[in-house]
Amino acid sequence: MTQTTAESAARKQRAQIRVRTLRTDRWWLAPALTFAGLFLFLIYGFWAMFDRSVLAGSYIAPFSSPCLAATSCPEGARLFGFAPFGDWYTLPPGLLILAFPGGFRLTCYYYRKSYYRSWWLSPPACAVAEPHGKYTGETRLPLILQNVHRYFFYFAAIIGLILTYDAVLSFRDANGNWGHIGLGTIILVVNAILVLCYTFGCHSCRHITAGRLNHFSRHPLRYKAWTLVSKLNARHQQFAWASMVSIVIADLYVRLVAKGVINFPFA
Repeated sequence: MTQTTAESAARKQRAQIRVRTLRTDRWWLAPALTFAGLFLFLIYGFWAMFDRSVLAGSYIAPFSSPCLAATSCPEGARLFGFAPFGDWYTLPPGLLILAFPGGFRLTCYYYRKSYYRSWWLSPPACAVAEPHGKYTGETRLPLILQNVHRYFFYFAAIIGLILTYDAVLSFRDANGNWGHIGLGTIILVVNAILVLCYTFGCHSCRHITAGRLNHFSRHPLRYKAWTLVSKLNARHQQFAWASMVSIVIADLYVRLVAKGVINFPFA
């Protein structure tokens, strides 16, 4: 083998680390905590998907919104009072819509990095050898399907706006009168804000807003929108975790109120 051929072959190989790592800090802590956080979120989401306690007064559980079926959705939980799936759909309402926000988070650029490192150990941390001898990136199945992220964004944006609408409805009391502010109202409003910040701080949203413009000066409104999205995008990791925690808290709170476990804050 000539020297040129050897150099070319070396460039195609991944960097070789002969030892596990030379790091002496607790490099495993971050991927371990990430693994635990994502795992607990998946467990809760699976439970909430089948739970039918979706409405407590004017509070609507975020994991089941929009509620689109007449049989499985109480009247007050239906989006604008409509139930397009009618009486024939009897399964829990969460099964209808959770694939869209779930797909958005699953294919999110930040979450990809998180679960690649914590679940697949690819790599588990900087300067730590990974257990995989081969690397193909996102060029083959199933990871090539990550490219559908941009399409999930549109559905996630709609659901984020619906959660904002639900937060506005939470200012009504159990009788439908406006002016009510309970603990649930505050929780749902905070959750809606965090979900919107996460959704509209998405890399795909940033590209859609002004990613293909050559002259910002010719499109001042799109440039301002791009600037705002860029600020959100700079904190995309923080909003990803904050919104994930807030939506679990908001959803669990509504379900506990609906089940009668929590009473005093709602009243």
